[in-house]
Formats: sequence, C-alpha cells, structure tokens
Amino acid sequence: MPFQCYRYEAQDVLCQVDEIDMIPLQPDGGFRLREKLQRRLLWRDYSRRLAYLNPGLRPVTLQQDYDAFFAVCENWWDLLYVNAIKGWEDRCRTSVLWLDELFVQMIPRYRHWLPSLRRFDHLVVGHASSAKALGEWLERPCHYVSPGADVLRFHGHTRPADRPIDVISVGRRFEGIHRKLLDRADSERLFYVHDTLVGLSLEVADVKQHRNMLANMLKRSKFFVVGPGMMGADEACGEHVVGARFYEGTAAGAILVGQAPRCPGFDEGFDWPDAVIELQVDGSDAIEKLRALLEDPDRMAAISRRNAAQAAMRHDWLYRWQEIYAIAGLPETGRMKDRQETLARLAAGVS
Repeated sequence: MPFQCYRYEAQDVLCQVDEIDMIPLQPDGGFRLREKLQRRLLWRDYSRRLAYLNPGLRPVTLQQDYDAFFAVCENWWDLLYVNAIKGWEDRCRTSVLWLDELFVQMIPRYRHWLPSLRRFDHLVVGHASSAKALGEWLERPCHYVSPGADVLRFHGHTRPADRPIDVISVGRRFEGIHRKLLDRADSERLFYVHDTLVGLSLEVADVKQHRNMLANMLKRSKFFVVGPGMMGADEACGEHVVGARFYEGTAAGAILVGQAPRCPGFDEGFDWPDAVIELQVDGSDAIEKLRALLEDPDRMAAISRRNAAQAAMRHDWLYRWQEIYAIAGLPETGRMKDRQETLARLAAGVS
C-alpha cells in the first residue's frame, strides 16, 4: 500500500551500501484466511504461541551463515511473516527488529504477543516514546530510530521558478486547510495536487515507480502540506509523531506548511528556521500566508535550499542504517562512506 512503500525504499538503500540477501516470501494456499484468523485470535492468545506460527507463507530455510538478520516491519502483523523463515536464529550472528508503527497506548493491548520480540538481539522502533515504554515493559534496551528518505531520489530543483505545482497534499490532511485550497484553486489560479482516493485497500503496482512518482511531484512543488504522523488515527490516541512526509518534503526542497508535531523527535530532527510554516488547521490563514511567501521569492528560495541541505546532512536512510549498525555492533562499509560523501557534496551544493 502507498503508506508502506517508504520502508521498501529504506531496504533498497541498505542493499546499495552493503552485501544483502533479500528473503522473498510467497503466500501458500489459504494464506489470506489463515492470516486473518491468526491476527484476530492473537489479541487473546493466553498461550502466547500464535505469535510464533507461520500465517500461511511458503517456508524458507536459510542455506548459509550471516553476520546479521534484519526484520523491517511497518506494523505489528508483519512480525508473523518472520515465522516463515527457518533457521535465522541459528545462522545469523545477531538480529535486529525494526518495528515502525508501535504507539505507547498499543503496548498494554499487545501483551500476549510482545514477548515474541525477545527473539531479537536488538529492538528498534520508529517512535521515541514507544522505545522507552517498550523497553520498560520488556525489561531490556529498545532504541528509537526515526524515519528518513532516499535523499538522492528526492533531491532536485531548489528554485521556486522550477516548481510548477503550487501546493501538494498526500495522505492524511486537515480538512479545513484542504477546503480553503480547493476554494482558491480556480479563482487564484492555484495548481493544487491532492489525493482523491481513500481507503486501506489501495495498492501500488510497483513500489519503485510509486516512490519515483512521489519524488518527481515533490521536486516540482513549492509547498507541501504536512501534519503529525497518523493524525486522527484511533491507535495513535493523540500521540504526536513525525511522519515520513516531513523527511520526503525537506529532501525535495519543498516548503512545508501545516502543523508540526509536538514531540522531541521533531524538535531534534527539524531544528532549523522555517522548517514548517504553521497554518491554522481550519485554514483561516492558509491563503494569506501562502500569498505572502509567493510575494517573497528570496525567502522561498532560502527555505527550499535550507530544507534540502539539512535533509542531505541528516535525514537520508543511510544515517538510519548507520545508527542501527552501531546498535548491533556492525562495522560500516566502504559504500556507506561513499554515499555519505555524496550526500555531503549535495548539501554543500545547495546550502
């Protein structure tokens, strides 16, 4: 699904900087029904055995020894797929689970399957508050590593004149801001690109093509509407997190407008001026603030360059893998250093 594609991108970057074997998993007969049933029963599995069962994928047996095993999971149910891989505990010197979507409020509800996380030597989650709470619950270290972006993919035009799309909005949005932009799209001759399809059943035809399309649009957009990750979702319970859009928009040199999340992850990762131009969620000041920026092209160009430079210095997926390698005690590769040098040159060229 579209919101899952950035995790595939993270793994693609890892494959570019180290010798990695990707393990393909294929559904077996009855997979959909079995997985659905297993996920439903997992909530009340007092035996705590279902978390270790294969949900109907064709088993894969590792044929050689490895330095490390990485399981990259967007959501909790992705963990079940690991059970289709036989022998990873014995054939891999160390193991890392990178679990992105785990909110603090979920942890007590997931108590029946959370003990299965202890199979991994190192635990990484995508929310800082969850890392602390999960570590306390499991009584072992749990690390926070933020999302990122393939900066080499998203980096592009930094001048407003090279950006024909005025405003772009992707995924969850503030309806007040959206309505104001819609109202002015014709009268103000505003080129506003936004989603018109909704639902969790949407799937992309090709992950790389989808990421390239998103990058190409963001590189050609002046403003990118953003808000806290998973805003409005029941599982978030009001918890603020930094969504992937912040990293993608800054990497593309777009000007972020909307609302910044109120959390340490944002304060630490986006601590430069005008990282987000704040708008009222009802959209009451949206047109006024966008018009003021459009009338100040020098300021727009400075924000765009600063965003792109900061992303190249801090928010490429490479830096996230470097954090994880350090956590797991793995040495950096020569290709990691090469990519970092390329990113440094990129940052210097736009700062």
